[in-house]
Amino acid sequence: MDEKKDGSDLPLEIEVSDEDIFEAMKDIQGYLDITPADLKEIYRLAYRHAFSRITTSVRAREIMTTKVFFVKMTTLVQEVADVMAARGISGMPVLDDNGKIAGVISEKDFLSSMGAKDKTHFMDVLAECLRGGCVALPIRKKKAEDIMSSPPVTVGEDATVTEIAKLFAEKNINRVPVTDSEGNLKGIVSRGDIVHAASYKKRG
Repeated sequence: MDEKKDGSDLPLEIEVSDEDIFEAMKDIQGYLDITPADLKEIYRLAYRHAFSRITTSVRAREIMTTKVFFVKMTTLVQEVADVMAARGISGMPVLDDNGKIAGVISEKDFLSSMGAKDKTHFMDVLAECLRGGCVALPIRKKKAEDIMSSPPVTVGEDATVTEIAKLFAEKNINRVPVTDSEGNLKGIVSRGDIVHAASYKKRG
């Protein structure tokens, strides 16, 4: 049984509302003669209620980054690498000629396409290059469509924080594009956005 669901391992900046406190107090059996231990138990339960409320009610559209860097399928991988390096990002969506997401390209895709499938870290590749066998050179004339991961993993704008976090764990990914019902790119949610969602206050 998972004992982590009480919220003890979650960020402390999560917003606990009056409703969460009230719901937590209802979880306490019997008459409440408040002691430090009682208050600690109430807070623990209120924290759990707050976390559950936020992760099931906050949607992708409310936490996603709307300014998304992307490349086209025909973009040369050299240009892709330049953009990722300049922006300090480790992956981004690849769009087709109609503006739909065709795939996602990441550092992992670069590594796996270099004929270095047994090399999973940058230093592995660097060491190979220093030995005179740079595995990056053979792919420099390839295009994004040649090395991207496809079909892409995406979520809709109404996906909850819980659903996105589960997807990250299942697919072992760090970010996911957000699309509308037509498949158009609307934003992107990263692991960092999920962490920040813990302190998110719904508007209105």
